[in-house]
Amino acid sequence: MGIHKKEYALLIEESKEMLYRLAYGYLGNETQAIDALDEAVYLGFIHRKELREITFAKTWLTRILIHECYRLLNRQKREVVTDIIPEYTNEDIHDDEYDNLPLKEAVKKLPDELRKVIALRYFGGYTIAETAVILDIPDGTVATRTRKALSLLKVELED
Repeated sequence: MGIHKKEYALLIEESKEMLYRLAYGYLGNETQAIDALDEAVYLGFIHRKELREITFAKTWLTRILIHECYRLLNRQKREVVTDIIPEYTNEDIHDDEYDNLPLKEAVKKLPDELRKVIALRYFGGYTIAETAVILDIPDGTVATRTRKALSLLKVELED
């Protein structure tokens, strides 16, 4: 069936902020989040004719983005970085609540399956049911992982 160019452009326009927040939740870096989003939008456009059901376009695009985030994370693990001292400017400081360093570090410490749920639910704005579809797990598992992740974050942030 596929999705037409105009429909795809509208999907991107409606979803771009949510997709960025999701990528940022996974990657924790503004530049990488933008790169992942750009690549996901491009890949989605190239493969838009493969979409079988238009009602699942947002979920389909989200999965593309998640795969791209994992690709970037895996590539980052393989890279060896030496003698790099990050430089920070006032532009690196945002009002976004995820930029709060303790929260950012606490989310990074979560096990992978819990971090995925938190990224989708709170940075992507997805419901429990939508998160379950994206991760291909039962709704109850999403709810359980959300509660567990939030309790771990609470303990981590209280310290």
